[in-house]
Amino acid sequence: MFTEMIPEIGHYALVIGLLMAAVQTLAPLAGATMRRPLWMAYGLPMAGGQFLFIGIAYACLTASYMLDDFSVANVANNSNSLLPWYYKFSAVWGNHEGSVLLWSLMLAGWSFVAALFSRNLPRDMVARVIGIMGAVCVGFLLFILMTSNPFERLLPGIPQDGADLNPLLQDFGLVVHPPMLYMGYVGFSVVFAFAIAALLGGRLDSAWTRWARPWCNVAWAFLTVGIALGSWWAYYELGWGGWWFWDPVENASLLPWLTGTALIHSLAVTEKRGSFKSWTVLLAIATFSLSLMGTFLVRSGVLTSVHAFANDPSRGFFILMLLAITVAISLFIFALRAPRVSHQVGFSWLSRDSLLLINNLLLVIMTVTVLLGTLYPLILDSLNLGKISVGPPYFNALFVPLTVIMSIFMGMGPVSRWKRMPGKEIYKRLWLSALAAVVIGALIPVFYGPEWNVWVALGMIVALWIVIPILRDIVDKVRHASSFMAGLKKLSYPYWGMVLGHLGVAVTIVGVAVVSNYNLERNVRMSPGTSVELGGYTFTMTELTERRGANFLADTSIINVQRDDGSNFIMRPEKRLYLATGMPMTQVALRAGFFRDLYVAMGEDLGDGSWAMRIQFKPMVRWLWLGGLLMAAGGLVAVADKRYRRVKVRQDKPQPPSSAPAQPQALGESGA
Repeated sequence: MFTEMIPEIGHYALVIGLLMAAVQTLAPLAGATMRRPLWMAYGLPMAGGQFLFIGIAYACLTASYMLDDFSVANVANNSNSLLPWYYKFSAVWGNHEGSVLLWSLMLAGWSFVAALFSRNLPRDMVARVIGIMGAVCVGFLLFILMTSNPFERLLPGIPQDGADLNPLLQDFGLVVHPPMLYMGYVGFSVVFAFAIAALLGGRLDSAWTRWARPWCNVAWAFLTVGIALGSWWAYYELGWGGWWFWDPVENASLLPWLTGTALIHSLAVTEKRGSFKSWTVLLAIATFSLSLMGTFLVRSGVLTSVHAFANDPSRGFFILMLLAITVAISLFIFALRAPRVSHQVGFSWLSRDSLLLINNLLLVIMTVTVLLGTLYPLILDSLNLGKISVGPPYFNALFVPLTVIMSIFMGMGPVSRWKRMPGKEIYKRLWLSALAAVVIGALIPVFYGPEWNVWVALGMIVALWIVIPILRDIVDKVRHASSFMAGLKKLSYPYWGMVLGHLGVAVTIVGVAVVSNYNLERNVRMSPGTSVELGGYTFTMTELTERRGANFLADTSIINVQRDDGSNFIMRPEKRLYLATGMPMTQVALRAGFFRDLYVAMGEDLGDGSWAMRIQFKPMVRWLWLGGLLMAAGGLVAVADKRYRRVKVRQDKPQPPSSAPAQPQALGESGA
């Protein structure tokens, strides 16, 4: 009897969560406006209560999956009694309704954590932040209850079994990829809320940026990991061996990452120098708005993608309205308040300020480039002006040169000074690094790879140009310390975050350059006893076997791989047939290595015991994801700075915008 009530408990928990979100919105905002401390105090308990009840709803949906309750339409459409339990767990968010519920749970969680960790900030500021996040929660909970209720029943016609989870989603990568991505998307709501709260409170000073920076770094780190995991999943699961396809939904995740990267640097400049104030607020608005737009693209049905869920026009319209309202209100507040509370801070064209501004502009240009390439075909189609496809040639032709230009300024940034720096000094600091980058970068393809390649050389030069000045800067900073290790320990966490982040970019550039130009591939017909040579390896199919999995049948090729030095190992690619859906899937065999991957995928059965096989040698492909992890680690390391744990302010006196004395900087703290 109790198990039959689980979906109803989940539904009414959502209703209670919506009511709490409404109180979380209205009471703190009204209290901040009317200076009512009691009303402002409602924010934290309401945020906690909302998180609790949405968590109950999510637990109820998870229980329905685990118990195979096919009276729930969401479970019947996305699960099956043969599905392993761990895929039932991830199937909860492997569909539209469940993914929006997960989004709302994370949004409520971010709201509660932001309220919990901001108790020492000015009361009115915290109240506005919590109220704004509550308003976003209200929008998504209304969206769930009105168009995407995961607890809808199939009564009285309950199916005997479920339709099963899409085999593409039955993979560990999809267990972790969406939650990481959503944590990043939703995390930017905190920075957005701080920016709007600062505008409403007339406090567009360096204080709000200091409070918002750790939230921005954490959200950006999650989004970086989410994108990297998505690329890794596509690489080994789709059977093509590619790692980025410029798919519209991939682009939708890249857009807030680009503006979020600009936002991280802009927040640093606003905190340290008091400049870019209005620009920083605009970036905060744009980043969260692009996160919402990504949600619209995935769930509206306006595009076709391996990521897109089954669609309903009413859902797309609702999210589009939520996006439009968010952008319109935010820009209205910005236009009304920003001119009154911001002022210009001067700096020379040759300074760290100007270099960061240039890279901010380049990141925004990249964002616009990707946005146009993603939306232009959709706009033409919606206006009945024809169907076109914008693919990799467009994106690569624009994105690659912009990345090279941005990397040039990245290399200059760490050794430059704030406000002003003589041209002779920066030349003196960089000429040797530039020479070393060009010489070493041009020589690396001579010793690595089948032939010298100009694009690999360019990638190596760009990567070394990013890394060498950083190493030079570290040496300069620790030179006068009592010992090298003592000097390293004095470098601040934000500085080390910058080092890791920029190193991650360099590592990714190396991976992209090498795998894009030195990748080897053969598509062959193989049967037991046949051999193929590729990249110094001999691949021999020794036998074909069949096996039965939990919910699939598989044809397995046993491939013996022998190196030129005589050592060998076995690879086992599979062609699976999922029983519930009758859908075939390729399960690739990977032999991973730090400097190369071997990739074998089974194609179609060609008869007479032969199969189409794709064999690839992919040098340095792992460096793509290693770079992403280094970038994410840099974002998290920067959050460890003690300034973000020492933000207690008095509640009875308003803080002047920028009159507080500057805190002493640790050695190397200027790393933005």
